[in-house]
Amino acid sequence: MTDPRTAHIRNFSIIAHVDHGKSTLADRILEKLGAMGERDKRDQTLDTLELERERGITIKSTPIRLEYVQEGGERYVFNLIDTPGHVDFNYEVSRSLAACEGVLLLVDASQGVEAQTIVNAYLAIDNNLEIVPVINKIDLPAADPEGAARELEEVIGIPADGAVFASGKTGQGVPEILEAVVKHIPPPTGDPDAPLKALIFDSFYDAYQGVILFVRVLEGTLKPKDAIRMFSNGKDFDVDKVGTFSPGLVVGDSLIAGSVGWVAAGIKDIHDAQVGDTLTSREHPTAEPFPGFKPAQPVVFSGLYPTDTEDYRKLREALEKLKLNDAAFSFEPETSEALGFGFRCGFLGLLHAEIIQERLEREYDLDLIATAPAVVYRVTLTNGEVFETQNPAEFPTRDRITLIEEPYIKLHVMLPETYVGTVMQLLQERRGVMETMNYLGQHGRVELIYEVPFAEILYDFHDRLKSISRGYASMDYEQIGYREGDLRKVDIMVNNEVIDALAVIVHDTKTYSLGRKIVDKMAEVIPRQMFPVPVQAVIGAKIIARATVKAYRKDVLAKCYGGDISRKKKLLDKQKKGRARMKQFGTVEVPQEAFLAVLSTEE
Repeated sequence: MTDPRTAHIRNFSIIAHVDHGKSTLADRILEKLGAMGERDKRDQTLDTLELERERGITIKSTPIRLEYVQEGGERYVFNLIDTPGHVDFNYEVSRSLAACEGVLLLVDASQGVEAQTIVNAYLAIDNNLEIVPVINKIDLPAADPEGAARELEEVIGIPADGAVFASGKTGQGVPEILEAVVKHIPPPTGDPDAPLKALIFDSFYDAYQGVILFVRVLEGTLKPKDAIRMFSNGKDFDVDKVGTFSPGLVVGDSLIAGSVGWVAAGIKDIHDAQVGDTLTSREHPTAEPFPGFKPAQPVVFSGLYPTDTEDYRKLREALEKLKLNDAAFSFEPETSEALGFGFRCGFLGLLHAEIIQERLEREYDLDLIATAPAVVYRVTLTNGEVFETQNPAEFPTRDRITLIEEPYIKLHVMLPETYVGTVMQLLQERRGVMETMNYLGQHGRVELIYEVPFAEILYDFHDRLKSISRGYASMDYEQIGYREGDLRKVDIMVNNEVIDALAVIVHDTKTYSLGRKIVDKMAEVIPRQMFPVPVQAVIGAKIIARATVKAYRKDVLAKCYGGDISRKKKLLDKQKKGRARMKQFGTVEVPQEAFLAVLSTEE
């Protein structure tokens, strides 16, 4: 039975595929409920980062507390959580959904159901949430609201007759959405008098108050001066302040079961309170934590190096500041003979890597070189030892390896039937294995499900998919573990010296084509010397591709006209010995542009 203290609370999220209008619809809801004054009005109110607003994407979950008064005078408290739409932040989305009782599932009336619409819908179903379907962007000329609603019913099984038709741009349908939230999303359950149990669904670092936790209180009551404990690591803290979001932080008296709010407890390290962890009372702890917690694990790694070596300390400080607000981001120092001192950084995915790099360059005024992204490989040695590495430079020699395993993903691609052939060809090029192919409804749309090595979609897969499908295909993926692969480490040698920063791990079938591409590019950008410079791609001791930077020529026979041929031979022999000596003692400086050129070809 619902507690009368929580009967008028509604906790819900807005979920959708990227660019289906989540943030715009959230703006209209905020306007309708008077949460934005005229002075505060701006687009994407809940997107706080400049990058989010510029790219039109949501990177951080942002909650807000709203008050809704029905026509009969009945008052409700809405806790709305705006969630990221990109697959990189899937875990954060799942934790934000766990803090809710229901969701608004947005579908773009002109695009229809896309890959992440399905994934997010199943995420909501797994969390036993009530789904209110909203067909958005009905004001567009190409909109087909009825078709999108039917597609939702045919593909996911959500009844189309309950769908609300709306436009985030014009505000049409917003009153109906608010009524649907009250009517269809249940109030929270939970006893305010039980032992404290609260789910951490997000956090950020404040210079004055330490880590601010965003929590959903599931059981019990949270007040200032309470002694709290983190379930995963057993660390204890004392609560300084609690409050709600409006959309800034507003200090309150307490947070009861069913409510969403923030907690400041003098936590100095963001890793002491991770997203998904359960917060409980030190004196009267809850019996068991909220299920589903897992520490955030980076899955894509890349080296970041300052172009100016004097910026190394500045880069370290910038990375430390970013890490305070992003527990999923990791970094450790590394050195490269070619690029000098830098850091090996771990990210949740390619978008996460791109955003971190862009923030470093914008907010901290750094000029960076990023090495090609790599995944974590699992290597079993001949002595039975197993270790994981993402840096090709750390790979042991072939004779010490028993097997190499690489991470695989299950890839969902949604696309119009017209482009199925070309997309399947692309997936086969990327070593994909088809699992199923589903025809969805009457709209000529197809869902392809493939198992693909994660490394194969890292570089340019998304761009290629969009270009061959004219922008109509969408994708989503989930990790499915490790599998054995016939992988090789390709080293690049310049003048018989290995350049560690350019080593790559690649499947045996692609070693030659990649090696050829790199050596040709290197030969174009390495400056000419007085002697020929060989650029080679090697696997172990075997050279698989070679290009030569031609030497400068000097015509030593110009002054030697007439006379015996032996005079000319003598001069040429002398020149030959000089070149050999130069080659033996000469060094080739590989310029920074060479690395940039090669890394861009790999991407």
